[in-house]
Amino acid sequence: MNAAEQATSIEFASKIATVVRLFKSEFPALRVDLKPWTNDDDTRALVDPDSVDIGFHFPGVSRPFQCRSLLVQIRFYSDPETHAKRVIGMEVGGFDHRGKQWAFSTIHQWTFAGSTEPEQVAGDRLKNCCRQIFDVFNGPMQESA
Repeated sequence: MNAAEQATSIEFASKIATVVRLFKSEFPALRVDLKPWTNDDDTRALVDPDSVDIGFHFPGVSRPFQCRSLLVQIRFYSDPETHAKRVIGMEVGGFDHRGKQWAFSTIHQWTFAGSTEPEQVAGDRLKNCCRQIFDVFNGPMQESA
């Protein structure tokens, strides 16, 4: 669901703003789109209500990322007892004028797949942003003994 629509409390809006700052600090040229989905019935039928979706657009085609835009979908689980939202994973897609060029998932082994993939350094920077997003919403990850 569009990030702008999910910002229903000051705390949650602040966390979404932190996600935007994380990406902008790592990739300053990005332009942010808090409403990447159109508001029509067909699109609404496909949108996950338990996600926050943010679009990021490069000023042109990014050679390191092999795309022009990133669609970041942060997926949540809402605890029925506490009503707290916890991140369970993220999906990121790299798009250009031909459509989706690659996909990245923290749910599936933190790997890239597609007709093209970002360069290693760019991919590592994106993975770092995803790790930090987990921390923003869930708190720092604890290492198991």
